[in-house]
This record gives sequence, structure tokens and C-alpha cells, in this order.
Amino acid sequence: MTHSNIPALTYKGDANTAVPLQAHEQQLQTVTADHWLKISDEGLQLEGLCFNRDGDLILCEVFGGSVFHVKLPNKRVTKLFHSEKQNPAAVKIHKDGRLFVCYLGDFKDSGGIFAVDSNGEHHEDIVSDVETEYCVDDLVFDSKGGFYFTDFRGYSTNPKGGVYYVDPEFKSVSPVIQNLAVANGVALSTDERTLWVTETNANRLHRIDLEEDGVTIEPFGASIPYYFTGHEGPDSCCIDSDDNLYVAMYGQGRVLVFNKYGHPIGQILLPGRDEGHMLRSTHPAFIPGTDQLIICSNDMDNDGDSWLFTAKGFAKGHNSYQFH
Repeated sequence: MTHSNIPALTYKGDANTAVPLQAHEQQLQTVTADHWLKISDEGLQLEGLCFNRDGDLILCEVFGGSVFHVKLPNKRVTKLFHSEKQNPAAVKIHKDGRLFVCYLGDFKDSGGIFAVDSNGEHHEDIVSDVETEYCVDDLVFDSKGGFYFTDFRGYSTNPKGGVYYVDPEFKSVSPVIQNLAVANGVALSTDERTLWVTETNANRLHRIDLEEDGVTIEPFGASIPYYFTGHEGPDSCCIDSDDNLYVAMYGQGRVLVFNKYGHPIGQILLPGRDEGHMLRSTHPAFIPGTDQLIICSNDMDNDGDSWLFTAKGFAKGHNSYQFH
């Protein structure tokens, strides 16, 4: 056999890109997002997109601790406040109007949740980093004012993370599901009976059907409808009014979209991803009352900047009680 006749592999399709799509995901309805707003010329780990009742955007950057305010419609960016706690990872608005900030602490055992008013003042500990060992990454409220939060601990063979429920009076913390390898994103269905959780270091999507108490899992109610592939894994997520789930893929520069049963139905790619840019996509969120999705990412791996991107989803964002 001559050298020229030796069987050889050749790059086809996007196999030679920085983050190739899997064959079954290449067939999904796919769009590429537009640039929407530059947050910084530096690579900041943007997270925690949350719109307040004035329609303005609040977001944080994890490693530096800044919480930003984006005034709409002119998109003027200002720093709202600096987190007193280490590594803030999410900002959510409670029904009383306060901002609840999740923080990871030292990524081992010193995370928690605190609340501040709309100006970032009057700090109150909600889940104490002194009394607990969680690394809190994200939360989602229910209509009663209680909330579910994710514990961002562990790794692939040491599943120390989980999801917990805090009652509306913030007096009790109840486990919902445990033994997860870095529980990350969390979303609640429009009827508040299905909880979605992304497990980053095991590359899994969890769909959890809850009984009326919001804590007990229905018989056979916890399942894994989707296994992700590639580095690094699923991050934060949100739903639209049709109960479709939008999951940011960290390290992959895209958002995968699932229907209410966990079947993939579409994806949104960030510009530059094939060349290895803007891969740190962390969080999608809808502008209230619209089908316009905002996605945050940064290009710190290439000494690049930090951006928000936009695309339209399948339906309008879920108009939860928080915006009434």
C-alpha cells in the first residue's frame, strides 16, 4: 500500500472550528445573535441578567463583584453598587422589589444570598455564609415569595451540589434534589410545578415535577431528559411564556432551547464562536413583554471585551408576578 492510499481523516463541516456542534444539534433551527451592548473593553465574567420594574437591566460580574445598571432605552451603563460578598453570580428581583444577590464565596463553603434595595443599599443576609456551607449560584422565586437556589459545589466524581427551597419567611431551607456535580442554572415553569436544573460538571439537564408543597418530588418525577456534550457545560437558564427553556452553554458561545418536555428545538449562536471568541456565554433573559432575548458573554480568553447579544426566542418571555 502506498502512502497516498492510506485511509485518512479529513475535516468536514465545522469539525475544525473551536467548538464544533454535534451532528444531532446541527439539524436544529439555528440563528446567530446580534451584538446589542458592550459592557466593558475588559473581559468580565458577566452573569445574572435581571430586568427591574422600570424595564432597566441589572447584571453582575462575578470575579470583580460589580453590579451594573443598564438604563433603557438609551442603554446607558452605570455601576449600581459593589458586592460586599465574594463572587456574586446572579441577581433576581423579589416581589417586594428588593434585589436578591447570590454569591459563590470561595467556591468551597462560603457562599450565600443577600438582599438590597433598588439602589444597592440596606444589606440583609437571607442565606448566611456563616451558618451554611453552600456556594449559591442562582435562584428562582415562586409566586408565594419563596425561592429555589442552586448549590454550586463538587465536580464530576464528587457531587456535593444540589437544589434547595427557602420558604417565603426565609426561615427554613429544605433540600429538593441533592448529589449533583455543580448545580448551576434553575428555572420554574409557568404553573410552578416543574423545576429545571442544569448540572454543569455532569453535563445534564434535570426536569423535576413537584407536588403542591413545592418541595416534594412527585413519584418518578425527577428525570434527565438531555445530556449535553463538550466543554464546559450548561449554565444559567430561563423560560418563555410557552414554557420553552433557554440554556446558556458555558465555554461554547451559544444557547440551546428545549420544549417543556426537554426536547431540543433550537439554538442561538454567538458571533465569533467558530474562531474561539465569546465562548463564555452564561445567562439568557427576556426583555419583559417581548420575545427579545439578551445573552451575556465575554472574550477574556483572548484578552477581549464583554458584550450583551440579542436574538428573538420562540415566544415572549414569561410575564411573571415580579413585573406586575
